[in-house]
Amino acid sequence: MGYLTESNFQTCSDIRNCEWEIIPDVSPQIIRNCSKCGCKSNYINTGSFRVNANGNRVDVWLIYQCSKCKTTYNITIYERISPKKIPREEYEGFLANDPQLALEYSFNSNILKREKAEICMEEGAYHIRERILTDAEEAEMSRIVIRNPYHIRIRLDKLIAGKLDISRTAVRQAMKEKIIEGRDGESLEKAFAMDGMVVRWK
Repeated sequence: MGYLTESNFQTCSDIRNCEWEIIPDVSPQIIRNCSKCGCKSNYINTGSFRVNANGNRVDVWLIYQCSKCKTTYNITIYERISPKKIPREEYEGFLANDPQLALEYSFNSNILKREKAEICMEEGAYHIRERILTDAEEAEMSRIVIRNPYHIRIRLDKLIAGKLDISRTAVRQAMKEKIIEGRDGESLEKAFAMDGMVVRWK
């Protein structure tokens, strides 16, 4: 890890405005008791759905399995719902075991809360997609727009440090000295990377 210098920010400060989108590489695992193992175990998203028709209603589950013994655990996506109320593309995705759809539902906070799921995200199991918004001549300030569509819980200082290959200590010091701050000058020392957040530096 290096130190926070002007060259560390060259990619974005020369451009002035860019966007960082946090893209997960894998689904978070679910921690729960496994009846077969007799202890808590990590359950892995299989990427497969189960669709069960009952008359004119369907149930849809996302299938997880114990990482040790492969015992399955189904998380409810839809319950006793008419297929007509499910968007056609999404319903076809369930039937085809669409991997992107399985990834999206593994991050669905409403479903995870309903299931009271304890999740475990692998360290560094994401990458950042950078996109240029404006060049240096057009911009009035250096800034990054954070995109976190899957709502991955990660500290902002950790995100910046990892992207720029510098120490978190250096990033936190820059935040403390207001070199790195929020859109309206607010402190980001304890901030998490939220979707739509704007980070700027002087």
